[in-house]
Amino acid sequence: MWTASNWKDYEILDTSDKEKLERWGEYLLIRPDPQAIWHSAKKNRGWKKPNGIYHRSHSGGGSWEFFDLPEQWEITFPLREKKLHFNLKPFTFKHTGVFPEQAVNWEWMYDLISRSGRPVKVLNLFAYTGGATLAAAAAGASVTHVDASKGMVTWAKENAKASGLAEAPIRWIVDDCMKFVEREGRRGNHYDAIIMDPPSYGRGPKGELWKIEDALFPLVQACAELLSDDPLFFLINSYTTGLAPSVMSYMLGLTVKPQYGGKITADEIGLPVTASGMVLPCGASGRWTK
Repeated sequence: MWTASNWKDYEILDTSDKEKLERWGEYLLIRPDPQAIWHSAKKNRGWKKPNGIYHRSHSGGGSWEFFDLPEQWEITFPLREKKLHFNLKPFTFKHTGVFPEQAVNWEWMYDLISRSGRPVKVLNLFAYTGGATLAAAAAGASVTHVDASKGMVTWAKENAKASGLAEAPIRWIVDDCMKFVEREGRRGNHYDAIIMDPPSYGRGPKGELWKIEDALFPLVQACAELLSDDPLFFLINSYTTGLAPSVMSYMLGLTVKPQYGGKITADEIGLPVTASGMVLPCGASGRWTK
């Protein structure tokens, strides 16, 4: 498992009964986690005195309950010799604005870009609040950041400014990812690296339906056509239950490797849990490199 173990401002303190107790800077949150099907002794006092709890509803969704928590605060991630800054604000469906487990992929792409010794154009799809965008830009890449939510793109811009990357070569695009990729193909634009973090289900800015089982492979196919003559990497992330890491590997093997060769690796990604000393699985990633 690829583990994001270099956080200072984030920590999973404990997990139990389909919940996790997390430290985000100086604040403690309890959020649902369906992977944590076990029971622990819950010795950490944060279980009884958190700053916020997300309560799941039996009918789906849920709501936040806050105790002495600001509307927004900041955490940082030490990315090699750089530092990324993230503005946090709990919002719909338990999210805070950062997926901490993705730090292991930020480090991986930062190293590839910074060591490449050449200009690198990156396309980041379903780019959310910009963690991968900031990592790639900090490494010296020019980045096209695409997300269907105007609010998420605005949030990502705020994170870029806080990270000292306001003037970095980043294009901020609010668009349906598949439609954007199709237009880029018609324009003849190409990228040296592609990142995608697709949701299981969602809608574009004009109501376009996205269902990962039906839409992901056609998107990967279309993206493979956007790669430059000398591409650097292709990264697919998934949080969808039932899509094993080998599924991402298989798709990359069908679309990218036949044309470019290279190497494909895939694995779960996870975060260390302080109470147990073990690692909580948080998703899966497939990586292709030249």
